[in-house]
Amino acid sequence: MTLYARLPFPCSVLDERRSSSLSWRELSWIREVNRSARVAQRDEINRLMRCLSLSRLRSAMHRGKRPGLQVGGTGKAKRKRSKTAVKEEETTHPSSPSSTYHSFHDPADVVRLRSQLLSWYDEEKRELPWRTLAVTESDLNIRTYAVWVSEIMLQQTQVATVIAYYNKWLKRWPTVQDLAAATLEEVNQMWAGLGYYSRGKRLHEGAQKVVSELRGQMPRTVDGLLKQLPGVGRYTAAAVGSIALGQVTGAVDGNVIRVLCRLRAIGADSTSPAVTETLWSLANTLVDPERPGDFNQAMMELGARVCTPKGPLCSQCPIQSHCHSYHKVHIKQEKNSRKLLVKLDRKPSALPDIEDCMNSGTCPLCPSEPWDDELGVQNFPRKPSKKPPRVERTLTCVVIRPGEEGEDEYLLTQRPNKGLLAGLWEFPGLLQEEQRSDMKQKAALCAEISRILGTSVTDSPLQYVGEVVHDFSHIHQTYVVHTVRLKRADTQTEKVRWLTRSALQEAAVSTGVKKIAKLCDSLDSQKEKALKDGKGQKLASTKNGRKPKRSAADGGSRQLCLSSFFKTVKQEC
Repeated sequence: MTLYARLPFPCSVLDERRSSSLSWRELSWIREVNRSARVAQRDEINRLMRCLSLSRLRSAMHRGKRPGLQVGGTGKAKRKRSKTAVKEEETTHPSSPSSTYHSFHDPADVVRLRSQLLSWYDEEKRELPWRTLAVTESDLNIRTYAVWVSEIMLQQTQVATVIAYYNKWLKRWPTVQDLAAATLEEVNQMWAGLGYYSRGKRLHEGAQKVVSELRGQMPRTVDGLLKQLPGVGRYTAAAVGSIALGQVTGAVDGNVIRVLCRLRAIGADSTSPAVTETLWSLANTLVDPERPGDFNQAMMELGARVCTPKGPLCSQCPIQSHCHSYHKVHIKQEKNSRKLLVKLDRKPSALPDIEDCMNSGTCPLCPSEPWDDELGVQNFPRKPSKKPPRVERTLTCVVIRPGEEGEDEYLLTQRPNKGLLAGLWEFPGLLQEEQRSDMKQKAALCAEISRILGTSVTDSPLQYVGEVVHDFSHIHQTYVVHTVRLKRADTQTEKVRWLTRSALQEAAVSTGVKKIAKLCDSLDSQKEKALKDGKGQKLASTKNGRKPKRSAADGGSRQLCLSSFFKTVKQEC
C-alpha cells in the first residue's frame, strides 16, 4: 500500500511489459494499481467537463442567450431545462445588457425623471381648452366625452388648427347626448376643412352607441373605451383613460415615440412590433401613478415643443440627463475634439468610450444604419421610407345657374358614404384618363353633367379655368377645372343640390372644393375689373366730347393714299 500511495496521479506508473521478470502476485498488484489509476483519471476528466459546461452556461446567460441541448463529457445529450427552471433562472439573474441599455433599470432614475418632467410641465405647459376642461369639469361623463373629442380631433392634425374646431364643436354639442341627436350631415358640415373626415363620422357613431347601448354613460376604463367606441385605438383609449379617468397607463403617440426613442437610443424602425411593444412597456414603466394624465400630456408636450423632429432644443430639455442620444452626441463631439488635439500635439490621449448596446449587431432595437454625426440625436428614431403618394388628375366642372333672387347657384353632388371624403359634397367630375384626347375628355365630362342633370349639355360652352392642386395623405390630386353657365336647370335630388356661394362656404365640402371655388371667384374678379376698366375709358372719352385717337395698329386711323405713304417714308429717311 505504501507503493500505491506514492504513485503519481492520474497516470499509470508501472510498466506491464516487464511482466516476465515479475512474479504472478506482483504482476496482479501492478495491474490493479493501473486499473484504479485509469478509473480515477476518467472521473477527473468528467469533473473537468462538467465544470467547463457550467462555465459555458454562465457565459451564455451573461450574453442573454438561452442554451439548448449541450453535450457533456460522457457523450450523452443533456435534456433541455424545464420552463419552470428557466423562469426561476430569469428572475434570479439580471437582465441582459441589451434590455438594460434600452430600458430604465434603476427605480431612482424613474422617480427623478417623473419629478423633472412634471415640474417643467407645470411651468411651461400651454393652456389648451381640453386641458382646462379636464381639470375644471366635475361631471365624469362630460369630462370623458370632451377629452375623447379632443383626442380624435388631434389625430394627424396640429393643435393650432384644432382649437377653433374644438370650441365650436363643444358649444354646439356639449354632451354626448347632444352629439348623438345630430345628423351626419351636420357633423360633416362642422368637420369640413379639418381633414380625415372619417373621424367625425366615428365620433357620431360612437355617441349614438353610448346613448343607445350604454345608457348614455361613457366607458369608465381603458379597456372599455378600446372595445366599445368605434375608431378608438390603443393610444386614444390610454390618453382618454389617463387624462379624464385618472387611470395609471402610459400613452404612446408620435411625439412620445420620438422622446422615448431618443431617451433610450432606440433606432430601429419605430413601426416594427419589437419597437412598438418596447415603447409601450417603457411608457407604462415611466408614467406617474399620482398624475398619469399630466405625465402623458407632459411627454406629448415635450415632443411637440422641445424634442422636435428637426432642430430639437436639447439645451432646454428637462430630462436631458436621462437621454442616451444626447449623451452619445456629447461623447462623440468630445472624442472628435480630442482626436483633433492629438493630431495637433502629436501625443496619444485616452479617449472616453461611448456607452452603447453590447448586442448592437443583433439587437432588434438598435439602428441598422451607421451613426450620422450631422444628424446628432435625430439618428433616433429611424423611420421607414414613405411610399410616394398616388398621382391623380380629375376633370372638374363648376356648373352655374341663375338663382331665384338673382344670386348665382352652383351644382354639387354627394360622394358615397364610404371611402375618401365619404358623404361630402363636391363639384361634378371624373378621373382623367391619359389615353384619351382632350376632346374626348371634355366630351366625357359633358356626358357626366348631362347624366346628373337629365338634360343634354354639349362641350362647346365649357370654359377652361385652370388647375388646383390638393394633397391627401396618400394621393397627389390635381383638379382640372372648367366652368359652364346654364340658363335654366331644375334638377334637385337627394344626391344633387344647388347652393349659393355663401351657402357653399358653410356646407359639408372638402378643402379642395373650397380651393376650386376660390379659383373661380378670382377669375370672375378679373373679368369684372377688365369690364370696369373698359367702361371707364369709354366714359372718359364721352366727357371730352370726342372719340379718342387710335393708332394704326388698332386699325382705327383713316387709310393713307399711296403718294402720302411714299412721302412719309422719304421724310423719315
